[in-house]
Amino acid sequence: MSPRGALTFAWTLAVVSTVWLWAFTNALAAGLSAAAIFFYVVIYTMILKRRTEQNIVWGGIAGCFPVLIGWSSVTGSLSWAPFILFALVFLWTPPHYWPLSMKYADQYEEVDVPMLGATRSGSQVGLQVILYAWATVACSLLLIPVASMGLVYSVSALVFGGWFVYESHRLYSRAVQGAQPRPMRVFHASITYLTLLFVAIAIDPLLPF
Repeated sequence: MSPRGALTFAWTLAVVSTVWLWAFTNALAAGLSAAAIFFYVVIYTMILKRRTEQNIVWGGIAGCFPVLIGWSSVTGSLSWAPFILFALVFLWTPPHYWPLSMKYADQYEEVDVPMLGATRSGSQVGLQVILYAWATVACSLLLIPVASMGLVYSVSALVFGGWFVYESHRLYSRAVQGAQPRPMRVFHASITYLTLLFVAIAIDPLLPF
């Protein structure tokens, strides 16, 4: 596909998807979708991606919009609960992507993308991963009082969150000791953690406890 063809295809998808959301859900969802597209293309890709090693922290905001879009599509409004989910995904993104950039640091360097995992030492990246992992788990617990989540979600948030934090500490510990960090363990753990957490979010309201 030529650059011109890719640009045409991208614009077509952006416009059609926004109009589709507006027609079949509501204007709020369509507006949030357009904002997400703009943020990813302009703020992240064009401005941040090749200029700062913190690119994924702020650029990752684009990946947080789906929870707001989904919520507003169903309810036609926003409340504290979707913003907590937004913050959850925001805090989860760095410890998800930085281990991946540790694994493929040479490839990020080749294309001049200064991802933190490719520009800092394993111990420095590991410490940042720990801090964000703890913050992610703490944020997930806010959903319990705000959205009146029950036992299933509460236990899931603690158990799966504890596993995610454990893998983050393990990454840092191995890096400090000079052993192979095995960053992909954290990468895969982060995906599994978020998946199971959102499954618990979906199931919890359906149960009587």
